[in-house]
Amino acid sequence: MTSIPIAQLPTVIRDYLTAHTAGDTEAALRAFAPDAVVVDEGYTFRGADEIHGFLGKAGTQYTYTTELTGAQRVDDSHWVATNHLEGNFPGGVVDLNYRFTLAGDLITELVIAP
Repeated sequence: MTSIPIAQLPTVIRDYLTAHTAGDTEAALRAFAPDAVVVDEGYTFRGADEIHGFLGKAGTQYTYTTELTGAQRVDDSHWVATNHLEGNFPGGVVDLNYRFTLAGDLITELVIAP
């Protein structure tokens, strides 16, 4: 894995992160392949309908700030973006790694974990 400047993340990843942080569910969903998979907090969401539901609810029970603090390239299809969150969720502070798998210009898998 190689650390890279955040600006070197693929456009689809940067677009997803921007839309998700802004709460723009529809724009965030456009970044995903129709059969994509998202894993977050031990739950797996498959396909556009389940991912749409995830995007609409993720983090809504808390108030928090998000700062993109790092980026890494694993290979041409795998990338990691690290977000620093602070807010009123249990623990109050966490660094989350967003592990992306891409096929072409779409996200096929996203795994979110500390």
